Amino acid sequence: MSMDVGSKNVKSDINVTPLVDVVLVLLIIFMVITPLLQRGKPVTLPDAKVVSELKSGGDPIILSVTRDGKAWIEKAEVKKEDLAAALEAEMAKLPGAPIMFKGDKETDYKAIREIILEVTKTHVMGVSLAATQLRDAADVKGAK
Repeated sequence: MSMDVGSKNVKSDINVTPLVDVVLVLLIIFMVITPLLQRGKPVTLPDAKVVSELKSGGDPIILSVTRDGKAWIEKAEVKKEDLAAALEAEMAKLPGAPIMFKGDKETDYKAIREIILEVTKTHVMGVSLAATQLRDAADVKGAK
């Protein structure tokens, strides 16, 4: 057996195993985190020029109103007459949590008003309204 001690051939192959490990870990992280970011029933939010961030109370309770006027707490449908009791039950589970109201922009105002009146029966301190922020003046003109 001969041994090449002075060989100048350098093997420069990429070790793919650590790369695959990192990519798989990132994939799993994104698969777990992405559904958590999408809370409540999916609705098309109305546009707003000025939007402020929710700053207090921690994780909000999501109250959604879909285009057909149905109310949802998180992803569970709730009848309008049972909404106050269901909200109080959620507030008992998460004391001090704010309520985030997501209303579809195509929903009839009457349906939204009825749901807001049901929310006032819970004596909640405040409700935040979710909206999509317009980017600049060109977007505002395009929305009209």
